[in-house]
Amino acid sequence: MSKNKNSVASELDTPTDLPQAAVDKISVAVNTLLADAFALYLKTKNFHWHISGRHFRDYHLLLDEQSDQIFATTDQLAERVRKLGGTTLRSIGQIAKLQTIKDNNEAYVPPREMLRELMNDNKHMAKAMRDAHEIADKGGDVATASILENFIDETERRTWFLFEATRQEGGNEA
Repeated sequence: MSKNKNSVASELDTPTDLPQAAVDKISVAVNTLLADAFALYLKTKNFHWHISGRHFRDYHLLLDEQSDQIFATTDQLAERVRKLGGTTLRSIGQIAKLQTIKDNNEAYVPPREMLRELMNDNKHMAKAMRDAHEIADKGGDVATASILENFIDETERRTWFLFEATRQEGGNEA
């Protein structure tokens, strides 16, 4: 039934005018972003649930807002792959295989370290989105590129907020 690992069942083969090679490359790139979005969402929620200290309320609310924003990208990314005729993630196991964002299973992480780790993860995500944008551009997929442009801006905003939240009083970086 399948010609290659990126082939889809004929019942799921959404018509597109993009070349199959472009669909395959874009699908791989976007599925990796999707896996990372789920990993970053769960890590952000983990830190949201386990934040402590004198800035608890501010950090708790910041991380809740950011996790909601990250989760909101998942459906758009997955549906973009399907609109192209590709297949998308089907399981937690597949997410674990594709994710490039590292999990954090520590029993306790100091708040400033949590925010710094999330800042770096968001920076990583923005770079991966730029790389996927380039693949979409080369494949002639302006719709995926457009979606990624908005997500890059949101990711940079999260990075900025996390950076500012970790600065020492007096403006010196932590």
